[in-house]
Amino acid sequence: MKLRNIAIIAHVDHGKTTLVDELLKQSGSYRENQRVAERVMDSNELEKERGITILAKATSVVWKDTRINIVDTPGHADFGGEVERILNMVDGAIVLVDAAEGPMPQTKFVVGKALKVGLRPIVAINKVDRSDARIQEVVNEVFDLFAALDATDEQLDFPILYGSGRNGWMAMSPDGDQGTGMAPLFDLVLQHVPEPTVEEGPFRMIGTILEANPFLGRIITGRISSGTIKPNQSIKVLTRDGQMLEQGRISKILAFRGIERTPIELGEAGDIIAIAGLTKGTVADTFCDLSVDTPLPAQPIDPPTVTMSFIVNDSPLAGTEGDKVTSRVIRDRLLKEAEGNVALKIEESEDKDSFFVSGRGELQLAVLIETMRREGFELAVSRPRVVMKRDEATDELLEPIEEVLIDVDEEHAGVVVQKMSERKADMIEMRPSGGNRQRLVFYAPTRGLIGYQSELMTDTRGTAIMNRLFHAYAPFKGELPGRRNGVLISNDAGEAVAYAMWNLEDRGPMMIEPGWKVYQGMIVGEHTRENDLEVNVLKGKKLTNIRAAGKDEAVRLTPPIRMTLERSLAWIQDDELVEVTPKSIRLRKTHLDPNDRKRMERLREAG
Repeated sequence: MKLRNIAIIAHVDHGKTTLVDELLKQSGSYRENQRVAERVMDSNELEKERGITILAKATSVVWKDTRINIVDTPGHADFGGEVERILNMVDGAIVLVDAAEGPMPQTKFVVGKALKVGLRPIVAINKVDRSDARIQEVVNEVFDLFAALDATDEQLDFPILYGSGRNGWMAMSPDGDQGTGMAPLFDLVLQHVPEPTVEEGPFRMIGTILEANPFLGRIITGRISSGTIKPNQSIKVLTRDGQMLEQGRISKILAFRGIERTPIELGEAGDIIAIAGLTKGTVADTFCDLSVDTPLPAQPIDPPTVTMSFIVNDSPLAGTEGDKVTSRVIRDRLLKEAEGNVALKIEESEDKDSFFVSGRGELQLAVLIETMRREGFELAVSRPRVVMKRDEATDELLEPIEEVLIDVDEEHAGVVVQKMSERKADMIEMRPSGGNRQRLVFYAPTRGLIGYQSELMTDTRGTAIMNRLFHAYAPFKGELPGRRNGVLISNDAGEAVAYAMWNLEDRGPMMIEPGWKVYQGMIVGEHTRENDLEVNVLKGKKLTNIRAAGKDEAVRLTPPIRMTLERSLAWIQDDELVEVTPKSIRLRKTHLDPNDRKRMERLREAG
């Protein structure tokens, strides 16, 4: 059977996963009566909730005697490490662009990588039925983007399709025949994408996607560059610099057939397969026959830019809401995560009670914390910190800088520019993007962007769209303004009382509700001044037996500030932690005892 390998690349929310659903449906990968979830490729619970693709996944369809392997790639820059390697596994790419939004930073990032590895993409303008679609302008923007990314003349001569993934059609023109469904896209793939190039020689394959499976152990997905492979065959793994990592037998070879992964007896060059049976081989390593000594060239894994401490929960309420609390189970879970997620780096602290987890961005770490929380884990996490570097030649401190693109209504552009300049960002570009909106492009330090998303939403009444992308390491830009207000700290343990909270309202907004359990050292609200203040939220009203003529008014409380996980991580200071359990998110001081806090404060002042 003939083969084609393609990737679907696009920005977040431009409809990649929905399009793959339609391709599977129309190629007959589902039976008529088979019940299939919507956005079948986003199988992870958090992916479904957030509507984003976190892990790259592969599938395959058969069209006119040709098997087309399709890889659905993540669109978030935090998971961008996966995208680069996937592009080395395929021979063609469908660039999906929203007919209203046009090319976005992630489109630029992924298309740039695709052009660099020599792919000739097909452009599909999706969502042409949107009321605010501006089809011709978007086509011109895509062309400008390809030109700006130094595309060759061949790459600039890209075929264009128009359609709606949700309604299941693609055509050669925006008002083309909708009755042919996805057939024009399938035919164009067969026509435009070359067959996989196969090299001579014994079995060789680069690991591209890694996952940990409870039954089969480590599963590595990749494309076979040369040779064939059978179950029980002995192979070895070479690192990028040619060192031998391990040798072992293949226990199973799996191939993608529709949405199922089925075992096969022979993997042939050019096909995308998954192998199980090895314990150390990872992404960017070469899996090869025992006679091979030189590794295949591979894309290095991007460095982590943000790190956080995951600490064993030692609050007085520890273990009351989750069943996985000890350092051993947290350690095992983090190491298991690092096995399947190459962009994460886990280090254990000397006291063995905390772990430093580094990743590509706060979103990636917040997704990990949320996943663990749902599995029944309790832990405390610190504020995200940026991973700094030293320039070896000049000994200068370097920090990660990101390219930030913000689409915003014109009336809010001023406040966005002001807030970004406070965060030491340099504005690169400001231009109208249609419909009274402005497109602002900045180079900003990663430090300044931690937690900016929720502030941006407040400033722009929820109308702004922010996209970020790692740009480069650059000299340290100096101190950034932090949170100006202190916090209200509970001075005792018990259940919060409405009357006490009502009496404290002039001290600042609360973050808890009456009846919530609190403990000494827990943060219950934000102080209106710069210093921290210890307060009593447990003090009830003294009862007397004399009734006043105007009987007591019911206490009316201002609604508390809702602290989500992402907002909490951005809001806390270096001496505070977020306590995460399956049921609650609480904020607390690192040192719960007030005497310990004073001692630490004196030590800090003494330097």
